[in-house]
Parts: sequence; structure tokens; C-alpha cells
Amino acid sequence: MLNVAVKAARAAGALINRASLDLEGLRVGAKQTNDFVTEVDHAAEAAIIDTLLGAYPDHGIWAEESGRRPGKGRGKAYTWIIDPLDGTTNFIHGFPVYCVSIALMVDGRLEQAVVYDPTRNDLFTASKGRGAFLNDHRIRVAKRTQLRDCLLSTGFPFRPGDAFQTYLKMFGDMLPRVAGVRRPGSAALDLAYVAAGFTDGFFELGLSPWDVAAGALLVTEAGGLVGNFTGEPDFLETRECMAANPRIYGQMVGVLSGYSQCAPQRADDRPAPEPAAPTAAAPARAGDAPW
Repeated sequence: MLNVAVKAARAAGALINRASLDLEGLRVGAKQTNDFVTEVDHAAEAAIIDTLLGAYPDHGIWAEESGRRPGKGRGKAYTWIIDPLDGTTNFIHGFPVYCVSIALMVDGRLEQAVVYDPTRNDLFTASKGRGAFLNDHRIRVAKRTQLRDCLLSTGFPFRPGDAFQTYLKMFGDMLPRVAGVRRPGSAALDLAYVAAGFTDGFFELGLSPWDVAAGALLVTEAGGLVGNFTGEPDFLETRECMAANPRIYGQMVGVLSGYSQCAPQRADDRPAPEPAAPTAAAPARAGDAPW
């Protein structure tokens, strides 16, 4: 099944690369303000679905553009979660940070993942219990143990109704505690980069399942943790996601948990005080995290 997903991702990537040669001729629409969709999104998604259902016609589909359709018969337990072009805004501006994201969920558990960056021909893959890979080389999350040494990635709110002020406070809390924060513009690729150790952690609000499903399995199979801002593993449909290696994950929870929609807020709607930062003599341990 992973091989079929790879075939589907590469087919979509070929369409995306061809379209990138003539962006001026691209038809672009908007699902809402700042939330763009192109004919390439639709064509890439159709190519992915055709490939997957050609091999597994009874499997279910959960795709960004065409929605959700359940599996049937023997395929009822299988659902492919698809983002045909994660980073559409980057793509239509010619900014080369976007990817194809495909995950397979079996009985509610993520089992297979592919994140394909067509501009670099980088293929990230993972199978449950078998590790994560970049271009057939095993990858692991970074080994840093102190948040102050870390490079994080994030995503800015951009849709009407997004929690803009909440994000600004959260960003303001996080920024002085780390070595740097980047906003590449593709959540699936951000998670793949955490898995590969290119960045140390990731956090973002307002995400959909197709944004994070494949990347989440990459992270966990690379030795990291993924969850909502309280640190709990319920993230796929909570519209908030955080990922890092276990030690950094626990420290990120200390900063972000007060901004989570998954935990009761204090009466004054401010985040609870952060736990004291660990000293060099007593580094944070994975077991210290509140989950």
C-alpha cells in the first residue's frame, strides 16, 4: 500500500511541476479569503484518487478538495487522507515550498504516510512500526534537549475567523524562548522536516486532518511525539498540532497548553504560568511532561 501511495504522490508531483512552468496561465479560485484553490489542486487530487482506487477500489477517501467518502465491504476500515497540494499560496506565487501529502488510516490508526516535495524530488515515507525515511535513508528527530537551542516552524493564521490575537500572544510567548522560528507555509512539509531533524519542533492552529495526517506518522516513526497543545495525542481533528522530540515536546507543552482549545481556560483567559525552565544540571525528561 505504501508503494501505491508513492506512485500516486509522484503522479501528482509531475502534474504540479508541469503547472509550475506556467503560473501566469493558472486558473486560481478562492474557497474563502486567502484560502486559494487552483486547477492543479483538483487535477493532482484526481490523479491520486485514481491511482489509489485503481489498486484498492473499496477503500475510503478523505480529501481536501472532494471531501469524504466511506469505504465499502472489505475496504471499510481503510481511509486515504489526501492533500494534493499543501502550500497552494506558495505554489501560485512561485515560492518553492509545497508538497503532496497522502496518509492511510486503518481502523482509526495512521498506518502509512507519504510526503512528496516535487521541487526537490524529496520523498518522505513511513509505515507504522517500521520507521521513517527520506529518499530511502532512515531519518530521526533532532536530539536537542533545551528549548532555547531549538529552531521551530509554525504557521500564521490567514483565514477570516482564525484566532489571530490568540496566535500573536502565543507567538510572543514562544519566540524569546527559542533560537529561531520559521514559517515555511506547508504544514505537511513542516512535520516532515521535524521528522528529519531539520527543525526541532512545530506548532500551528487551524489545521485540518489532511494537513497533518501523513506528517504526524513521519514524526512518530522518527522517534518524536505529536499531539495537541496540551500534549495529548488527540490532534487530528482538534485544529491544533504540535510536534517535537520527547524532551522538547514537554517544554513546548509548558508554553502552549494555556492556548489550547482542548483544555479549560482560566477565568481571565490568559495562559497559566509556565513551569520553571529546567537548568543545565537538571534537564527536562520526557517523563516530566504533563501527559
